[in-house]
Amino acid sequence: MTDQIAVDSESFSEEGYAESTTTSYLSSIASDIRRGVNENGRVYASYGKTLQGMPIDEQEQDRNDLQHSKFLLLLGGKLHLAPIPQDPQKILDIGTGSGIWAIDMADMYPSASVTGVDIAPTQPTWVPSNLQFEIEDIEEDWLYRKNSFDFIFGRELLMAVRDWPRVIQQAYDHLKPGGFLELEMTYPKTFCEDGSLDLETSAYAESARLLFECGRQMNVPWEASLEWKEQFKAVGFEDVVETILPIPIGRWPKDKDLKKVGTFELANIDQGLDSFLLRGFTTALQRSENELRILTALARKEIFNPKNHLNVKFVIVYGRKPAAPAAD
Repeated sequence: MTDQIAVDSESFSEEGYAESTTTSYLSSIASDIRRGVNENGRVYASYGKTLQGMPIDEQEQDRNDLQHSKFLLLLGGKLHLAPIPQDPQKILDIGTGSGIWAIDMADMYPSASVTGVDIAPTQPTWVPSNLQFEIEDIEEDWLYRKNSFDFIFGRELLMAVRDWPRVIQQAYDHLKPGGFLELEMTYPKTFCEDGSLDLETSAYAESARLLFECGRQMNVPWEASLEWKEQFKAVGFEDVVETILPIPIGRWPKDKDLKKVGTFELANIDQGLDSFLLRGFTTALQRSENELRILTALARKEIFNPKNHLNVKFVIVYGRKPAAPAAD
């Protein structure tokens, strides 16, 4: 026998029962989701089973849109690498954020019904007619029809997913036979191949090491993307392809396209370094916001110095669900 659910005797009166249990109460829940949670001057999602490491406020959505431009440059104007058909019918964008990728996909593939899901309602209202946004937590059970999507995509789900194998399994289950899953995420370990900066004493490298520690403490490891390839294969994906691209930090590359990518990444870190670390630094690591400001100020000084040739990596993995066997 299960325990009896306790009753909140003060939650409603008999006279106001109908209104308080429907309109007012549900409106209050929706309002809480829209407002989010304020911490240290930033706003975080109030919905979802995982404590989110990244904020959801306007400043963060502006950074997301900036990132989108950077990734388009990095991928030569492509929105994805998976070889999906030219006329997909259903596309799912998990962790859609500002919704900018989903909007571009809806424009590119008018044949498709595109759905963007996130735990926070941070998307615009004026969107292509074949696009819809929904509030969903991808770490819960997916309620979509199985074997229904041609393409499922997720990018930069930073410090947001604790159980990647389960998310990958659910994506597999909800793809049509022959459909593709593609995941993309920055691996923020600091690299300096030419030794222009000593990473043992670098403030920026220290901020990255602390970022990894925050992820471990919050059970959302930044190393997760390095395990995707094998996790794709483990659930049954075929033709799994892993691509790892360098992202320079700054305008130091000779290649003109990488110079543009590096400029975007410099702006991304300048805008986002504090937000990457803030929640984990002050909660999981129990360190002060002032200490973080000092560290990030030193880190910014390093990355804005063109003599320091730093980079991070961008991991892309896609795979195809096996096609259904031909009928006899």
